[in-house]
Parts: sequence; C-alpha cells; structure tokens
Amino acid sequence: MLGPIGMQELIIIFVIALIVFGPRKLPQLGKSLGKSIAEFKRASNELRSTLEEEIRVEETRREIMEPIESIGREAKALVEKAEKEAEASLAEPEPAPAGVGETEAPEQPEQKV
Repeated sequence: MLGPIGMQELIIIFVIALIVFGPRKLPQLGKSLGKSIAEFKRASNELRSTLEEEIRVEETRREIMEPIESIGREAKALVEKAEKEAEASLAEPEPAPAGVGETEAPEQPEQKV
C-alpha cells in the first residue's frame, strides 16, 4: 500500500501517537502535518518550475546569441583582413608613371671644331 510500511505498522504508529498526544491533540496534529506536507509539495513544485523556466530562458538566450556572436567574429576577421591588405598596399611602392622621376641631362651647346 505505502511501500515498505504496511497496514499493521500504520496502526501501531497511530496507537503510539494517540497515547503520546492524546485524543484531543491528535486531530490538530494531523491537520498541521497535512498542511506542512502540502506546503512542502507546493514549494518543491514552485522550485522545479522556476528551475525549468530558467533552463528554457538560458537555452533561448544561447539560440539567439550564437548566430550574433558568429557574425561578430566573422566581421572582426574581415576587418582585420582588410586592415592587413591596406597596410600591405601602403608598404609597397607604387610604380611611377612613365617619364616621372627620370632626370634628363641638360643640353650642351654644340661646339664647332
């Protein structure tokens, strides 16, 4: 019926409680025990539902944040790549246009011999 406690054990417990507490206090004790058990069940159910809600919130946060974080990482990598390319292009000398930078020798007057 109640697992390891049988009907005979329950009768013995009831008789001992009747002797110890008396017939007047026994109904009050039963009522307060019932209220205590109900309060404990209510508190444990509330705790369980709160924990389940927190787990759902955390899973939802992960589902939302993972794509955002991956996009952020990709953007950061692209920015770093663009910065490296810009630095490399600035470090390389650009080829000068034709005729620029060439020095011409001044013309010497022709000497007649």
